[in-house]
Amino acid sequence: HPAVLGAEGSRRHRIILGTPGTASSGNTSVTSAKIQVNGVHLHYQQTGQGDHAVLLLPGMLGCSQTDFGPQLKSLNKQLFTIIAWDPRGYGRSIPPPRDFPPDFFERDAKDAVDLMQALTFKKFSMLGWSDGGITALIAAAKYPSLIHKLVVWGANSSVTKEDIKLYNAIRDVSKWSEKVRKPMEEMYGHEYFARTCEAWVDGISQFAEKSGNICEHLLPYIVCPTLIIHGGKDPLVPQFHPEYLHKSIQGARLLVIPEGKHNLHLRFAEEFNTEVEKFLAEA
Repeated sequence: HPAVLGAEGSRRHRIILGTPGTASSGNTSVTSAKIQVNGVHLHYQQTGQGDHAVLLLPGMLGCSQTDFGPQLKSLNKQLFTIIAWDPRGYGRSIPPPRDFPPDFFERDAKDAVDLMQALTFKKFSMLGWSDGGITALIAAAKYPSLIHKLVVWGANSSVTKEDIKLYNAIRDVSKWSEKVRKPMEEMYGHEYFARTCEAWVDGISQFAEKSGNICEHLLPYIVCPTLIIHGGKDPLVPQFHPEYLHKSIQGARLLVIPEGKHNLHLRFAEEFNTEVEKFLAEA
C-alpha cells in the first residue's frame, strides 16, 4: 500500500497552494485545496487517514462537490485516504475554461495521475464515474505500475450512433430535470453550464466521426483488479458497454444493480459504498 502524505507535507501543500476550507462531520473532516499540475491549478478535496489512497474521478461537468458527497462522507476513513478532484475547466479547477480537444480524456488521465504524484501518493486506486470512468480506464492502461485497483461505472470505451442520439438528447440543459440541473447551475451559472454541455456533446461526438473508439485499444493493457458496476436502468449507457469492458479487461468483474440508473453511487450510495469497500479491501 502507498505511504500516505505526512501531516507536515500535506499542511505545507495546503498553505502554499491551497485556499483550505474544512467541513467537519463528527471526528472526520474534508479538506479543500488547490495544487499546480501541468500548468493549471487543480482543486481537490481530501479526507480519511487510511493507508490505501483512492482517487474519485467525476463525470461530465462534474466535480468533487457535485458528484461524490456520499463517498466523501461515508467511505471508511480508517482504511482509506480519499481524494476527489475537479478536472481542468470543471468545478473549482477554473480557469482554464473547459475545452474538448481530440485527446481530452488522455489529458485528464495525465492530470489525474500527476495530481496524485504531486500529493506524493506512490500508488493508488481509482473510482471513476461516467467520463471519469473513461479517464480511469485510460490511466490504468497507461500507468499500470501506479494503479492499485480500479472501479468504473457508467463508463464506455467507444461511441456508437446509438450513443450519439442519447447525448444529443441531453445537449439542451433546460430540458434536464431540476434536481440534476440545480447543483450544476449553482456551481457554474447557467451560461457556462449550458455552453460547456453543448461543447461536451460535440467533443464526445468526435469519436463517432472517426472509428467510434475512445479507449478500446487500451483495455488489454489494464492489469490491475477491476470492478465494473452498471445500473440496469442507466438511460445514458446501454448495457453492451459494461459487458464489453468486462469481456476486454482481464479478470474484471461485473456487478449489475438492477434498479440503478446513471447516478447509482448517489441513489444507492450505501450498497455502492459497501461493494466498493469490500472490493478495495480484498487482498
